Amino acid sequence: MNNLKLFGKRIKELRKKKKLTQEQLGELVNIDYKQIGNIETGTYFTTMATLERIALALDVEIKELFNFHHNQSKDEILSETITLLNGASEETLKIIYRIVKDIVK
Repeated sequence: MNNLKLFGKRIKELRKKKKLTQEQLGELVNIDYKQIGNIETGTYFTTMATLERIALALDVEIKELFNFHHNQSKDEILSETITLLNGASEETLKIIYRIVKDIVK
């Protein structure tokens, strides 16, 4: 899935978490609800000013709007973790191993 669609999915997720309709979010952000729909479907991106208003309306920091990798599957997480670990130095890998071992005991 491309980042624009993931971004839209994240906006929708945060909007629903706040129990807001597209119309209500549009009113809070001062944009048409159809534009909210276009953002949520990934067919439209928006300006920084609108992003700031969306974050404020959803009571999150702007960076939370872009946190759309939190729903990754176990296989995706393992694959990405292995990729990251393969790039780590031996010393760093040993530290990570000890931390992980302590956490999953």
